Amino acid sequence: MSLIRSLGYLRVEATDVPAWREFGVKVLGMTEGRGPDPSAAYLRMDDLPARIVVVPGDRDRLAASGWELADPTAFARLLSALEEAGVAAKPAAPDELADRRVAQMISVDDPSGNRLEFFCGASLDTRPALSAYGTRFVTGEQGMGHVVLPAFDDAAALRFWVDVLGFRLRDSMRLIPETIGLPPSEHPLWMRFLGCGPRHHSVALAPIPAPSGLVHLMTETETIDDVGRAIDRCARHKAPMISTLGRHANDHMISFYVRTPSGFDIEYGTGGLTVDDHTWVARHTTAHSVWGHRFAAGGGH
Repeated sequence: MSLIRSLGYLRVEATDVPAWREFGVKVLGMTEGRGPDPSAAYLRMDDLPARIVVVPGDRDRLAASGWELADPTAFARLLSALEEAGVAAKPAAPDELADRRVAQMISVDDPSGNRLEFFCGASLDTRPALSAYGTRFVTGEQGMGHVVLPAFDDAAALRFWVDVLGFRLRDSMRLIPETIGLPPSEHPLWMRFLGCGPRHHSVALAPIPAPSGLVHLMTETETIDDVGRAIDRCARHKAPMISTLGRHANDHMISFYVRTPSGFDIEYGTGGLTVDDHTWVARHTTAHSVWGHRFAAGGGH
């Protein structure tokens, strides 16, 4: 069982924070939150102060994904597991803890150079996160959704995420290099879907080049109407939809993809599969989607 419960937050560096603020509120239907940095955008989905924090930067990139642990005991056990594996963990300074609004935090880089922050003791915001469009996000024990991170050494990535962090392999998908912009290869390329809680997967690892450091973030809403209204808002605000509506073969999510101001995509969906590790059997998915998800050139995954 993983010590990590769920994906907690994303920290994004952006060249245009106001564009992100408008995108998050008017397209995604999130609620603007408050925070210690007046130059940052804080986007809420639930009772956490922010699930996406966008700070000004010289370029557009994922600064870190934040992963939540249940309590200080789990946090100490994770520290021990990282130390035993020879993974360098950097303790958070007091100003970082205040900025994240958490009790404890460390940061590490995975074998692909993805910055991960592990935390426990998150503060809550007592003000209701009421979307202007009535959007309700599926979070709770499932966390804020899932991320797809670039990873080019399959064996090293699986060793770290599964053996050290305790994630469970839920599915694999064989990728054709030419379809993801890579040269033809005799060696199979695998996309790995890993879970740490009831959500089918909280992270997927794929050998997909991503200039921003993130292939996509998935956020889930409670109803198909939430998704449909978001499609309408994309048209109204000229947000670039990268795919048509579709249903994924492995996690059953009905979703579409839209490009963020930072160049990575958001998968916006509903109806995702939850699993029980006691009965789940990891399989090899041969199809990306049951239907739909027709991607524009250069989009998706």
